[in-house]
Amino acid sequence: MRFLWTCFLFLSFLTLDARVLHVLAIGNSFSQDAIEQNLSELALAGGDTLIIGNAYIPGCQIDLHLKNILSDKAMYSYRKVVNGIKSTRDTTALSTILSDEPWDIISLQQASHVSGKTETYSGLPELKREVISRMPNKDAEIIWHMTWAYAKDSDHSGFKNYGNSQKIMNDSIYFAVCSEIPKNGISRVVPAGTAIQYARGIFGDVLNSDGYHLSKLGRYVAACTWYEFLTGKSVLGNPYRPDFISEKDARRAQKAAHKAVNKFRLRKLTR
Repeated sequence: MRFLWTCFLFLSFLTLDARVLHVLAIGNSFSQDAIEQNLSELALAGGDTLIIGNAYIPGCQIDLHLKNILSDKAMYSYRKVVNGIKSTRDTTALSTILSDEPWDIISLQQASHVSGKTETYSGLPELKREVISRMPNKDAEIIWHMTWAYAKDSDHSGFKNYGNSQKIMNDSIYFAVCSEIPKNGISRVVPAGTAIQYARGIFGDVLNSDGYHLSKLGRYVAACTWYEFLTGKSVLGNPYRPDFISEKDARRAQKAAHKAVNKFRLRKLTR
């Protein structure tokens, strides 16, 4: 089966209308969960190629990203995925990562434990300006990566910000995104958090590995969300699924991702 899948990916890669899209996340472990696995394979199965970068610092907030870009400190682990193969370069400055590829899309995000707190978004305008000033492709689009609420039994210390309630955390994140992101001229959101919440309605509260990071199934849901957002192609029916996910569960995960992307596509964030 693995050999047949490799052949399928190769043929997909040779499709005449295949596109190459350069995507960079300026994030943390939640961007690691969402884009470092499954996303490249989903794109290849859909006839496209993604060059994926992740500027990673665990638990990094907007204000720390801003501090790092202003000081040009080499604080990041730069993870890069090309054709499903990941490489890592530690102690890298954000300016170096931004100049490494002609990124078409650059995502920003808030740290999960404060992502539902609107007062923590005050540094976003300056962070966005600094990123734009350093990106080689001046036509690149800045987007927002929406994080997810924790599992109901999470013991993460930041869960107390929401009364240890998954519903309150989910609703707070949604409100913060819809309230703060349009103010900064960002009109498109990757609704990974909404997709995870929809998937919980299908699978139950089993999509986290430790109460806040995603399980393997949760990562697949997030990647499906990113795939449909980035390519504009419906993820429904995409043939790629990891061996540990059944065909039935893959279809159900894709359905949750598709529903979330459609919700935000119809909502159209505006100032």
